[in-house]
Amino acid sequence: MKNGYLYIAVAVVMFTSFEVVLKFIAGQINPVQLTLCRFAIGFVFLLPVALHNLKKRGKQLDRGSMAYFALLGLIGIALCMPILQMAVSYTNSSVAAVMFSCNPVFVTFLAFFLLSEPIKKRHIAALTLEVLGTLVIISPWDTKLNMTGVFLALLSTLLFSLYGVLGKRKVAEFGGAVVTCFSFLFGSLIVLAFILLTHIPAAAQLFHGMGLDGFANIPILAGYTLTNLPYVLFVSVGVAGIGFCAYFLAMEYQPASVVSLVYFFKPALSPVLAWVVHGEEISQSMLIGVVLIVTGSLCSIIPGILETKRTKG
Repeated sequence: MKNGYLYIAVAVVMFTSFEVVLKFIAGQINPVQLTLCRFAIGFVFLLPVALHNLKKRGKQLDRGSMAYFALLGLIGIALCMPILQMAVSYTNSSVAAVMFSCNPVFVTFLAFFLLSEPIKKRHIAALTLEVLGTLVIISPWDTKLNMTGVFLALLSTLLFSLYGVLGKRKVAEFGGAVVTCFSFLFGSLIVLAFILLTHIPAAAQLFHGMGLDGFANIPILAGYTLTNLPYVLFVSVGVAGIGFCAYFLAMEYQPASVVSLVYFFKPALSPVLAWVVHGEEISQSMLIGVVLIVTGSLCSIIPGILETKRTKG
């Protein structure tokens, strides 16, 4: 149980720092190109750990398991990440952020139907407070919403939620590192295929016509320098490799609905980290939102700890 919360804490730190670190290299690397880099390096970083865990568990990857990991890579990386980038192209990034951070709402109900995880009163209370806190921070009502962007943001959120819930199905069998590692492999291969596709003139012209210039003729190696390399390695090894691995390792100890709460910490802690690193102002609405999110998270986590102590007692 304690290990589960430790892994959640690691995932929170990694995921929260992602956008803050990205600000150092903003505009230098194409987002889809960076997605390929992040998950390819994450795969290489996790491969020795994954192979060790397979040997320790006495497991081998058959065709069925590899196909399952390919499905995870398609859903959680190859489809989810570019669609999220498209959402940001159509609407305010803060609107996409608030919707993506609310993926625990989807996870709670998907886990109920696909994993038979119970939905308890504390989960509903936590989700309500955290959604409210996230909305207070982002204030999407101050923005004229583009419905195409809203739809794409919701689709990417649903896809990532499905990625987490379906991933847990294999966590019990293979462990979190294996699930993360091989979903990264197939996700990276599919993203690479997509990048190569964008160099076909007809495909590039289509993206230009849709106003998605960032999806046309996507480079593979251009833009990387010795200056931005440390930041690229951090979002690849740290956020993608360690962060996602911790996310799935936590699922070995906690329900998917509890683990997914890491995404509610992001909008609460990211402004604080941005203030420390970049000197960005923390508004009153941010402070109120942070209080609501932390309260909601405690509503879910503390009763779980107490329940475990009573069971052991």
